[in-house]
Amino acid sequence: MAGKVAEIRDLLDRDSMARTLAGLYNQWYTQRNSKEVEWRELRNYLFATDTTTTSNSTLPWKNKTTVPKLTQIRDNLHANYLDALFPNDDWMKWEGYDLESSTKDKRKAIQAYMSNKLRESGFRETISSLVYDYIDYGNAFGEVTYVDEHHMDLISDEVITTYRGPKLIRISPFDIVFNPTAPSFREAPKFTRYMKSIGELKKDLKYRPDLKYDEAVFNKVVDIRQSISSFRTEDINKAEGFLVDGFGSLQEYYQSGMVELLEFEGDYYNQATGELEENKVITIIDRSYILKNETNPSWLGTDTKNHVGWRERPDNLYAMGPLDNLVGMQYRVDHLENLKADALDLTIHPPLKIKGDVEPFTWGPEETIHIPEDGDVTAMPPNPAAFQVNNEIASLLQVMEEMAGSPKESMGIRTPGEKTAFEVQQLQNAASRIFQHKVNRFEREFLEPILNKMLEMSRHYIDTAELTRVMDDDLGVMDFLSITKEDISSRGKLRPIGARHYAMRAQLLQNILGVFNSPIGAIIQPHISGKRIAQMVEEYMGFEKYDFIGEYVGLFEQGEQQKIVQQVQKELQQDAAAPSMDDRMLQEQGRELGMEEEELSPLPSGTSEELPQEGPPME
Repeated sequence: MAGKVAEIRDLLDRDSMARTLAGLYNQWYTQRNSKEVEWRELRNYLFATDTTTTSNSTLPWKNKTTVPKLTQIRDNLHANYLDALFPNDDWMKWEGYDLESSTKDKRKAIQAYMSNKLRESGFRETISSLVYDYIDYGNAFGEVTYVDEHHMDLISDEVITTYRGPKLIRISPFDIVFNPTAPSFREAPKFTRYMKSIGELKKDLKYRPDLKYDEAVFNKVVDIRQSISSFRTEDINKAEGFLVDGFGSLQEYYQSGMVELLEFEGDYYNQATGELEENKVITIIDRSYILKNETNPSWLGTDTKNHVGWRERPDNLYAMGPLDNLVGMQYRVDHLENLKADALDLTIHPPLKIKGDVEPFTWGPEETIHIPEDGDVTAMPPNPAAFQVNNEIASLLQVMEEMAGSPKESMGIRTPGEKTAFEVQQLQNAASRIFQHKVNRFEREFLEPILNKMLEMSRHYIDTAELTRVMDDDLGVMDFLSITKEDISSRGKLRPIGARHYAMRAQLLQNILGVFNSPIGAIIQPHISGKRIAQMVEEYMGFEKYDFIGEYVGLFEQGEQQKIVQQVQKELQQDAAAPSMDDRMLQEQGRELGMEEEELSPLPSGTSEELPQEGPPME
């Protein structure tokens, strides 16, 4: 059957470039292996319901409970990061580089278009997942692409567009490798790993001609999968070492219906030709064949992928996360908590010391133990020191919070031992600085370039006018705005104004309040413009859309209120002067009796005088 194996080798003969690049992928993947081990260990703690996967205890009676402290810190950081990045709906602003690009119409069109695209493409949901990567792995990777998502109406057979526009795609940190010693992620050559079914790849060939996949190579891959079924398992196993490691069983891979794509981006030295190929995009399928080899088609002038790290390391692009240094502390906390539980169990169910030939017995309440004269049964007391670890546990938990940049003080919780508000404020400021630094980095190095790449892609692909929902500031209602390519083509930049600007402005307002509430405020009062302060508060706090701050609007409303009060008072006086219903009835009765007009005037309020009655007086 040797010929059979040779046949497989001939069938799976690999392209030399594909083989070289696959080897480079393996090299960088191996270099990242230690980092991946750390990620998996942390993930075990984050999602553990007990410590069976993290404890080194082998005794069956030992407690294996986990204290979900890392999980609490993670969720707290995630919620606070998102609140800082998106403090309100107006977290993104357009800044033009010239007068034409800075007009109100340009700003309105670009912001409305991008807000609509971000909402329809699930941008915030993707950012939420990337923030989790930022916390869990210390590294977040995202890719900007342009999609045309549609589906077929089963009744009318009409193709209905679900979404067309730029979209942010999350890349798992496990699916991207690069040279970790490169000067920057943008300059580093990199591989991104994708797993697709044969059907998905066929669909890309049909609907995504922009990918420029070689259909002949795809057909060859399909033929190999059809031909491989004729070989015996033993023959396939003999040839398994032909392909690079990483697929597991070769047979399982080919029978799974899935294909692996390795997409290389960057500069490549061709050993066969001795030439340097710059800015290339090379897609390898099955780690054997070149599905695409093109010059990077991006008109952005930069890579479509972005990276941000939480804690940078010198000479290594793989950053650390806020939880990486806390795994050992988490282990210690779990260990101490389980020691307490073990001690309590031993107190309730202590081991017994048996002396002499004691008859077999059941240990429990109201049980009888027969002990000979020279025998004895004694409960062994636990070590009471195990119950004295609460202070150490509390100290560990506080240190973990502070190291992650999320101490209790940042949430407004005072810890024992802090006697003054000044001390609490100092801790808040320290926590705030760490927190703001990390969220600012995510906004500056990741969110901002992503937004501008999405806008640039839209400028390239948009070919017809698109209707976008906007708020009419004059009418205060939702309206539709027709946006063309020219409307979003300007010189400028989209800037997120959540984390950096919101925090800066909030701090400025806090400083102003501090000045006004001090003796200095009374001294400078004559020189302060209330009008400008109102404008600043409206702008800095994002109150524009509510339209409750205006020039002297309070004085105008006060005047209107006074007019209303005067009108109401006038109407009350008129009502008091007008005859009441009873008076009018009495007047009508008087006319029927033939009384004079002078006698028909309304009676003074409170009089007891009555009109004459017909007939004899009542007794």
